Amino acid sequence: MNNSSLHTTFYLLIICLFTVVGCQKKQTEISPKQLVLIDIEKLSEALIEFKNLANTTDNSLKLQKKFSQCRLLYKQTEWVVSYFIPETARFINGPALDELEVAENQFVPPNGFQVVEEIIYPEYDAKNKEELLREITILSGNIRQVKQALDVITISPSHIIDAIKLDVFRNISLGITGFDSPIAFLSIPESAASLNAIEQILPTIDKGQTKTSSTNIYRIIAAGKKYCLKHPDFNDFDRAYYIKTILNPLIPLLNSFKTENNIETISRNSVVNPEANSYFAENTFSVNSFIPSSEFAYSKDKKELGDKLFYDVNLSKNNNRSCASCHNPDKAFTDGLKSNLALSGGFLLRNTPTLTYAGLQNAQFWDMRQLDLEKQSADVVGNIDEMHSSIKDIIPIVENDEKYKVLFKKAFPRAKKVEEWQIQNALASYTRSLNLFNSKFDLFMRNKTTFSEEESKGFNLFAGKAKCATCHFIPIFNGTVPPQFKKTEHEIIGTPEDKAGKKLSPDMGRYTQYKMDQLRNSFKTPTLRNVEITGPYMHNGVFTTLEEVVDFYNEGGGVGLGLPVPNQTLPSESLNLTESEKKALVAFMKTLSDIQ
Repeated sequence: MNNSSLHTTFYLLIICLFTVVGCQKKQTEISPKQLVLIDIEKLSEALIEFKNLANTTDNSLKLQKKFSQCRLLYKQTEWVVSYFIPETARFINGPALDELEVAENQFVPPNGFQVVEEIIYPEYDAKNKEELLREITILSGNIRQVKQALDVITISPSHIIDAIKLDVFRNISLGITGFDSPIAFLSIPESAASLNAIEQILPTIDKGQTKTSSTNIYRIIAAGKKYCLKHPDFNDFDRAYYIKTILNPLIPLLNSFKTENNIETISRNSVVNPEANSYFAENTFSVNSFIPSSEFAYSKDKKELGDKLFYDVNLSKNNNRSCASCHNPDKAFTDGLKSNLALSGGFLLRNTPTLTYAGLQNAQFWDMRQLDLEKQSADVVGNIDEMHSSIKDIIPIVENDEKYKVLFKKAFPRAKKVEEWQIQNALASYTRSLNLFNSKFDLFMRNKTTFSEEESKGFNLFAGKAKCATCHFIPIFNGTVPPQFKKTEHEIIGTPEDKAGKKLSPDMGRYTQYKMDQLRNSFKTPTLRNVEITGPYMHNGVFTTLEEVVDFYNEGGGVGLGLPVPNQTLPSESLNLTESEKKALVAFMKTLSDIQ
């Protein structure tokens, strides 16, 4: 099916969907739960029709049309499904990749829309009929579970506001970037459907106290839907414009709507500040959502103690290496080396990652072997090649130094003695302070500066054609999956051993912890914030410039280079970026540097 036919189909589906929803909006007596259950039932019926169609035809166009209709219907309900039933939601619209269950040390196979998408796009092969029917059956079963769950829960106005705000964030991070629809590229019409869901649910909780915020919300939503309909092409869609003029303004308006209707603030997501007026504000994200337990909560006093410890060479066994020896603040807390020197001789195995924004992820180190910064600090201090000391050996240093005594008392006023966990917590707290959110990109999103034409083009490529944002999620630009931020992802991209690109890096990554074939050569998706000054790049520092990195991804990673990477999660097809597009992409990534 050509693009013109696809776009026509999308137009018709959206217009049909919006017409039905428009009629529902007039039913002012309907409750939020009733409205949600009606939409879930429509989706359930559409999936039955989809399965019946799959039983009777192998026509790609017909199957894709029905699939896209089901996807749009799901987008009408995703705000509530992902909010109340996130575990089921990931098997409805999660990526088509095996998922590691660490506790069981096993992988769970994927199900859902994205698995079905791989079966029927770009062309359906009738040989896969049995698999298609099985996947639609599983999808239908999950939707039935959703209906049963939603039928017994309370959907309060507070929950609705919180949920649709998170859905706006989801739209920015996962919707318009193609994460949700990596092959069919249904992202733009689906974004319009997500906006329509907000327009549909808000009247059910509007007490009519004032029309100021609701009128503006509906006006912006109408403009957003119109823009999506007018610009449906995935590659040409102006995401910078859409985020700044449609999605960003919705958040403060929803907050005003909440206030005007006397709706209590509530949050089921501890990472995102429910009072934040923007996805791109300095106070949107809480580092305390990534701590082991409440006693490890961040404080400025802990940060001050950690600051002094971070630069103290006495923490190492030979008293000549501090944390800053490898994490230089002038280099965004990296060292500018392919890999640093090991205390025991030779070089460390891997490139030194930036500590900036490290507090906003659920795993530390390239191989993700530690879950939090407390464990990370102990790991580094105790590593024979890095500091060859121990947290226990640091206790006397703190106990016997007058400046440390004062700082420690302020950081832990109730402590009767210095303990190891407090040293770890102080070092971790310093690292948690390294999230400035003041880059040119941040200021651009706050309407405090402008992008050049090239930078704007680069952002649209990053979040579109180049597919960077499908792994480096906006706005933190690491692999911590929004908007819940409960999981940090790993990827297999086929990094070569050297620039010649003839051999795969021998480093097995996460496979060293979990001996599973899916994890061979797997590494954490790092943040791209400050990427301009954190080279060399990749776990082995193989690339020295961003241009080389872009070329590698443009070729399709290791598989694109001809390397044997059977488990590569990065799409192996060429991105077909032009030279000017590559240049624009690099120009955008440079806007992610914090302003010191």
